[in-house]
Amino acid sequence: MRLLKVILICALLGLSSAFVAKAAEAEAGLAAASAHAEHASEAEPAEGLPAAAPHIQIGPLSVTNSMIMTWIVALGIIVFAQVATRNIKAVPNGAQNFWEWLVESLYEFLEGIIGHELVKKTFWFFATIFIFILFTNWAGLFPGVGTIGWGTPDANGTLHHISRPLLRGVNADLNMTLAMAMIFFVCWTVWALQANGPGGFILHLFGPKGDTTGALKVLMVVVFIVVGVLEVVSIAFRPVSLSFRLYGNIFAGENMLEAMSTMGGWGFGWLLALPFYAMELLVGVVQALVFMLLTAVFTLLICTHEEGHEAAHH
Repeated sequence: MRLLKVILICALLGLSSAFVAKAAEAEAGLAAASAHAEHASEAEPAEGLPAAAPHIQIGPLSVTNSMIMTWIVALGIIVFAQVATRNIKAVPNGAQNFWEWLVESLYEFLEGIIGHELVKKTFWFFATIFIFILFTNWAGLFPGVGTIGWGTPDANGTLHHISRPLLRGVNADLNMTLAMAMIFFVCWTVWALQANGPGGFILHLFGPKGDTTGALKVLMVVVFIVVGVLEVVSIAFRPVSLSFRLYGNIFAGENMLEAMSTMGGWGFGWLLALPFYAMELLVGVVQALVFMLLTAVFTLLICTHEEGHEAAHH
């Protein structure tokens, strides 16, 4: 169970890094986006939840309501795990059994994909990412999250939807998903350098593959240099694709639930949205799994030595 405690500590560190990334962006892009959203909502009522999470001023600190939700979920995970592992039993039951099953299942699953040696080094990150994204996705489905707050009434004084919710889903904020993707990018760079060394890392990207001689070898060197440049561009865009994939799915699901509940009115909104809640529970698992698998595969690709490269590394 020491492994579980390491995962939870890393989750807390990862969240702290994400908060720093979001706070740095708040003064620049998001503040302007939030002001623009507020101005647009005053001009005419907009349908759906805003793309920019509303800001809340806590003394000198400006935070978003999705950040507050992040703290709540992180605290809930830590407390849940601590309570479950406070009295370790040889034959686990209840909450301890759940955590041991989750961690062991993730470890065996990742070991089958990236191998025994790599999973020992990187499991703490991939398990943290999966557990955190899963719990935050599901927490965003709690009644009241995204549905309690302020809105703009129409000419008749009727409030049709919430334009400034009190709390937002964590991953419906692009700041959070981008921060997680950037943390992975830093870890990926460290693992790549550890596995290949600086020279091996460059050779992995730009080095020619296969055994060729003569003029064909010169041609292959040129070809693989071009391929390496394209690979560098692909690597640079990975944090963007990772963050937008998760953000887009969660934000779309959040707005879909809001639209269904609005269509059903006060009496039947909950009934109309109920089937979509079941679908979003599944989407929460799938998106956590996709994010974890993509990061694991990206790590495997850069840390796997190809023929000829391993000898150069050693």
